[in-house]
Amino acid sequence: MPELRKDPVVGRWVIISTERGKRPSDFVIESEERRGGFCPFCVGNESKTPPEVLAYRQNGTDPNQPGWNVRIVPNKYPALQIEGNLDSHGDGVYDFMNGVGAHEVVIETPDHDKDLVDLDVSHLEDIWWAIRERILDLRQDVRFKYILVFKNHGASAGASLEHSHSQLIATPIVPVQVMEELDGYHQYFAYKERCIFCDIIRQERETGKRIVQENDRFISFEPFAPRFPFETWILPKNHQAGFENSQKEDYLSFAEIAKETLLRIRRALSDPPYNFMIHTTPLNNDEQLDFHWHMEIIPKLTKIAGFEWGSGFYINPTLPEDAARFLREIQV
Repeated sequence: MPELRKDPVVGRWVIISTERGKRPSDFVIESEERRGGFCPFCVGNESKTPPEVLAYRQNGTDPNQPGWNVRIVPNKYPALQIEGNLDSHGDGVYDFMNGVGAHEVVIETPDHDKDLVDLDVSHLEDIWWAIRERILDLRQDVRFKYILVFKNHGASAGASLEHSHSQLIATPIVPVQVMEELDGYHQYFAYKERCIFCDIIRQERETGKRIVQENDRFISFEPFAPRFPFETWILPKNHQAGFENSQKEDYLSFAEIAKETLLRIRRALSDPPYNFMIHTTPLNNDEQLDFHWHMEIIPKLTKIAGFEWGSGFYINPTLPEDAARFLREIQV
């Protein structure tokens, strides 16, 4: 019989409908052919992107030239533009503001044929450090309220270029999905005076049935009420509100568990397209412990249709306990 489960953070209900017949081994991923053609992110094409705002380079190499390992540039076609004032105003019930923000691309490797999971752990650590540097810089701009870090892997997940990259967007408002998590956090804390994410980690470690893996500082698991099959979360075990405020050692541990978790997903599901998002505390938050940052990984295995759009429910054909067990058994 189908089962309704309630997300303990945002209060969203999902339908776990195993009668739809999607066991972990049932998913067939349509392979995406390499598109080829000119790539502006490849070594030697640095002049085809906007000038870099940050790069980790070999000693003696010049900016916007070959010799980099990680390179961050403004998006050539930004969702929001860094110039201008917000000019927030209203017209009756309608509110407006200028599309001010920052939109940057993290070119993760100079090698066109390597994906994120193919990179060494030390290289992944450099990527997280570079993102941290950009957040620390952008948070000084008082116009920005939030920075979302995300990755689209595969054309059907929204990637317009094959070359491995992720993105960050600074916005003048806090996104609604983050606000829902913040509201859930505040309500739980007001009631129990504890972080709901810390309590979730404690309970998941006690039962173990939804854990994918863990190391000394991080845990990855299938959430109790996942919207999508194989939706996987990675959280620091110790309470940390902001991604950019983590300890130096944390970024290495995060690189290790992110690589291994994504590698399990790749091998279990034949390299599916996926998205990941890092949800962190809003910028200039006076209450520095007022959240618990985490990564959400969502493989693109099912499609959202009319029922989901119309109701806000999600139908997931795979039990998270089954998905976790399937991923745990993958050799990495």
